[in-house]
Amino acid sequence: MQAVDYELLERQVRALLEDERDFIANAANFAAFIYGEVPAINWAGFYLPAPDGLVLGPFGGKPASSRLPAGQGICNRAFAEKRTVVVDDVSTAPDHIYCDSASKSEMVVPLLVKGEARGVFDLDSPELARFGADDQAGIERLVAAFLEATPI
Repeated sequence: MQAVDYELLERQVRALLEDERDFIANAANFAAFIYGEVPAINWAGFYLPAPDGLVLGPFGGKPASSRLPAGQGICNRAFAEKRTVVVDDVSTAPDHIYCDSASKSEMVVPLLVKGEARGVFDLDSPELARFGADDQAGIERLVAAFLEATPI
């Protein structure tokens, strides 16, 4: 697979979000942009805090689990640990919650504001080990650009 130009994507994300401050509008555009521009992705979207775990936010891809119970799943792990979690093969992750059987790997980036987790941005891929170190650094930069443009 060809390397992703995350610098270009970051410029495009900043331009896409520069004139809007509404969370829903920016989250919807951000998820749609990542889903459309990052290759080998079959789902990209947000999960946000709810009293019982995480609830589905704006996304691109097939319908997903509306709620992820607290303490279950990769998204809740990234949220609780306040760190990006990459899973090369979701079939080996005992806490993975399947939404799409085509998903083989996953990366979840927490939305950190002043050290507090405010949600997560989740990406799934139909390819095993899709997310390398460059992808993690690149997606983390894109999420940081989203957070700079979007009050949450």
